[in-house]
Amino acid sequence: MIHEQMDLPEDTDRSHDFPAFLDIRRRRIVLIGGGRNAARKLDRLLNCGATVQLVAPDIQPTLQAKITADVIHHVRQWNLDDLTSACLIVAATDSDEDNTQISEAAHAAGCWINVANQTDKSSFLIPSMIDRSPLKVAVSSGGVSPVLARLLTARIDAFLPHTYSDLGKLAERHRDRIRQHIGDWRLRRRFWERILSGLTGELILQGRTEQADKALEQAILSHRSEQPDGEVYLVGAGPGDPDLLSFRALRLMQQCDIVLYDRLVSEPIMALVNSAAERVYVGKRRSDHAVPQDSINDQLVQHARQGKRVLRLKGGDPFIFGRGGEEIETLAAQGISFQVVPGITAAAGCASYAGIPLTHRDHAQVCLFVTGHLKDGSVDLDWPALTRPQQTVVIYMGLLGLPVICEQLIKHGLPGSHPIALIAEGTRRSQQVLTGTLECLPAKIDADTIKPPTLIIVGNVVKLRGKLAWFETRR
Repeated sequence: MIHEQMDLPEDTDRSHDFPAFLDIRRRRIVLIGGGRNAARKLDRLLNCGATVQLVAPDIQPTLQAKITADVIHHVRQWNLDDLTSACLIVAATDSDEDNTQISEAAHAAGCWINVANQTDKSSFLIPSMIDRSPLKVAVSSGGVSPVLARLLTARIDAFLPHTYSDLGKLAERHRDRIRQHIGDWRLRRRFWERILSGLTGELILQGRTEQADKALEQAILSHRSEQPDGEVYLVGAGPGDPDLLSFRALRLMQQCDIVLYDRLVSEPIMALVNSAAERVYVGKRRSDHAVPQDSINDQLVQHARQGKRVLRLKGGDPFIFGRGGEEIETLAAQGISFQVVPGITAAAGCASYAGIPLTHRDHAQVCLFVTGHLKDGSVDLDWPALTRPQQTVVIYMGLLGLPVICEQLIKHGLPGSHPIALIAEGTRRSQQVLTGTLECLPAKIDADTIKPPTLIIVGNVVKLRGKLAWFETRR
């Protein structure tokens, strides 16, 4: 192996590092050291198929247990001959002085070297890794903050389903055939984009490998003339805090072609939608339905029939006062493929952020969800059912009807001193929580200063907020 003279780096700036994945299978890697650092490096090298020359006079038992047929242990101190014909050098001794000497010798010999925990003496770094083979993601902080790199690695690892490995294997299985079938690289790239981010990719991510192979087979046979199948994603965006989105919701939000979104979807959540997607606002306010529901249903069908991936993004959960059932009824009747992703409903999210448990052994064994106004705009609820003891009542969309709600609850048997809370913009930084009693709360509230969405909670659990409120102290 011919080495080119390399100088020691003059500073610790790694901003110009060139990221690369090296094939070190059956290549000679020299690992110098016998302690914990060396054991950690050995794991990484063996996982990549390297042949490791381990140089150390003594090694710890944990390292001894890792020695396999691919590891040759030289029981001695290192010398300059160890650098000859080495693909890479890894210095992982427990002595900074020894590591420095190895680094200087390696640079003088033109060898690529990594020194454990000393980036200024390294010519290459070993990043944190997320393995979804054949897909791999590497993360490096340039040695500035290994803890930050590990934290980011953990977040990416949690976000990427393990079935991404199967997605890569799907591409690997069919790569040559598709290359032969679609000669033009531009058309081939578009084909793969449609497959991996479309129905076939979703089937793989759901673990339905056999169905995915069949879908890909059909796509190969029909790609020249048939428009790609569209699909609708009915996704719950939760009550407002983007940290409450599910992984699946975020994935579909980032791969859609067009999004039809409601008024209750917060701006931070909209910022996570695919930036290239067309945005269509179909929000509704009380007595102000800018886009009628039938029109929304029709738009979902039309866009899907054009081969688009349509995101129907709703605040909270699509099936709790979100008309999700009406929309997928239309899709099912029209033969449109769809999937539903639940979201954290406002009752669960807002109550948690307000420090009000919906159930409690001492206060409530039943929890009811009701809507504050009906289809005709009236407030006409099953009042006797809402006034039973030992229960919590959660009322959606009840701000304007609050005086009537409180009046009717008192009229049907609840005391005027019964606790009630109103939560506005729950889970968001602008969250407001007003508590009181059925008698006094309506007088406390000026509807013009309260910003929707709002949620009303009625029950003795409201009294626990004084002890359990946590969100306001963390903002």
